[in-house]
Amino acid sequence: MMHIVEKYDAKPLGRFLSALLVLTLLLTAFTFITPTYAGSTRIKDIVDFEGVRDNQLVGYGLVVGLNGTGDSLNNSPFTEQSLIAMLERLGVSTRGQNLNTGNVAAVMVTATLPPFTNQGADIDVNISALGDSESLQGGTLLVTPLLAADGEVYAVAQGPVIISGFTIEGQAGSVTQNIPTAGRIPSGAIVEREIDFKLEELQQVRLALRNPDFTTARRIANAINKATNNNSSNAENSASVVLRKPSGYKGSIVDLITDIEQLPIQPDQIARVVIDERSGVIVMGADVKISTVAIAQSNLTVKVTETPQASQPNPFAQEGETKVVPRTAIDVNTGADVRLAVVETGVTLQDLVTGLNRLGVAPRDVISILQAIKAAGALHADIETL
Repeated sequence: MMHIVEKYDAKPLGRFLSALLVLTLLLTAFTFITPTYAGSTRIKDIVDFEGVRDNQLVGYGLVVGLNGTGDSLNNSPFTEQSLIAMLERLGVSTRGQNLNTGNVAAVMVTATLPPFTNQGADIDVNISALGDSESLQGGTLLVTPLLAADGEVYAVAQGPVIISGFTIEGQAGSVTQNIPTAGRIPSGAIVEREIDFKLEELQQVRLALRNPDFTTARRIANAINKATNNNSSNAENSASVVLRKPSGYKGSIVDLITDIEQLPIQPDQIARVVIDERSGVIVMGADVKISTVAIAQSNLTVKVTETPQASQPNPFAQEGETKVVPRTAIDVNTGADVRLAVVETGVTLQDLVTGLNRLGVAPRDVISILQAIKAAGALHADIETL
């Protein structure tokens, strides 16, 4: 009896097992991704890392090429002096001459130097007129050194100015859109000096909370210690958390920052009510609560309406004249229909807003009510007036 042995190709089965292994590894990797919880935020969104900061730059320069919309040299002596000095540096002597040009404007140049910007990189600059120029449209900024707070030059700016405003004038009127005396130059400055700060060489770094709070600082420290399995972090105060590189950690402090900045944190904050009396805007935090208090709001409103009428004599009358007869209507609203409302203790933000809305209270009146509740000691929150 002859047995027939069938051969099969093992390559498809090997490819299938390899794909299954890769899929299993991917699913396993996803299970270790740090979960995010409702109401939580990343550490990197609520703190600033020590040394990772912007630096402000400022310079004084001249914008040329304006179509008669520059500074009047008689009213802006600094523009004339700057123009004379610039021409002398270029080998042109104009001292003692009567300069009369409207195509030059003195400007202040400002820029922000991002952290760890390399030499030769481009940054944006903002241009603002100093004198009485009417518009910077069509102008070009000449070479302007940009200095930091230490007096050193960190960038040099030059280029055509872009503005978003314009001015159109006629014999009987004019129209101005936005601000034509301010503009910007995208990538208009070249970085000439780098900030000498070696973050990777540090053994510890401080995390500065953007909204200082003791509870939030402690939660950040605990989350870092749990993630690193080491007591590498502690809260110094309500605004600072110290992050130390654990012993045996193979990476640098930069690697450690990368590892912990994605950790989810539940920020905490004090109960606060922010009031802008000029615009009537009120912002209340979720933890604002009040004790039992009775609220009544009533305003005395007096409305006076004048509707004068003309009194004329009858047709074909022998005598008479036209007179204006005054008609005055006075309406007094004492708010007699407003009742006293009682708000129970432990009321939340939503309950407070709902109750005030039922009373028909306007935002401006809410400001007075909140201040009165605070004065009565029933509002358990800080009131910040802008």
